[in-house]
Amino acid sequence: MSKKNESLGKTVGVVLALCLVCSIVVSGAAIGLKPMQERNAALAMQENILGAAGIYEQGMDVPAVYGERIQPLVVSLEDYQVMQDVDPAEFDNRKAAGDPDRSTRLAKSEDPAGLGTREDMTEVYLIKGEDGSTTGAVLHIRGQGLWGTMYGLIALEGDFNTVKGVTFYEHAETPGLGGEITNPAWVKTWQGKELYGDDGQVQFDLVKGGASGEHEVDALSGATLTSNGVDALIEFWMGDSAYGPLLDKLRKGELTNG
Repeated sequence: MSKKNESLGKTVGVVLALCLVCSIVVSGAAIGLKPMQERNAALAMQENILGAAGIYEQGMDVPAVYGERIQPLVVSLEDYQVMQDVDPAEFDNRKAAGDPDRSTRLAKSEDPAGLGTREDMTEVYLIKGEDGSTTGAVLHIRGQGLWGTMYGLIALEGDFNTVKGVTFYEHAETPGLGGEITNPAWVKTWQGKELYGDDGQVQFDLVKGGASGEHEVDALSGATLTSNGVDALIEFWMGDSAYGPLLDKLRKGELTNG
């Protein structure tokens, strides 16, 4: 072998060895950081839940307040019973929705939010008062916007009809337009609005030109498709195929944790 070929072989060998070492280091770092990433994600979700419920304050001990004021439950969306054998701390709504064994494929006619599938069980967060009584609940919501899925939480008062708060914590909507779903001023307009009419059907609506009724919120200016997406996700999640029967049980005090 010529000196040139021998030198090239050594160079290739060094490069391959370096690539192998780097891949091992990166993989090890990813594995090592995973528990921290999971803790941070759990903490962020707790903040979002407390925020939707109107409890979060800057600088508070989030895990402590969450433990005192929020009771997480995993509930079946098929028979609306609490899943006693499922640990809420280990449950992931998104993974369940993407698992064919733990989700239901939705027909197009029953899928206004464009979900494709709906998880067969979900996490519900009961809000607790100082005396331990249930004063409301926080629920996961999601649906298609203009550019992707909008993920949020909606908190309801103890009548399980009046909106206490809402937050959209993840989305891909256009900044300044559909991205205004995270604008605190717009989010605040949801407070006190009612989801259902006297007939028990979902009446909540995003309207153009100035909302005035108890079921209305202003649509986002210049973001028709995002507004339509928010309308559709509320229609689905508060309807009979998702939370409607669950909220009926909560109103009647029939949902218990055994």
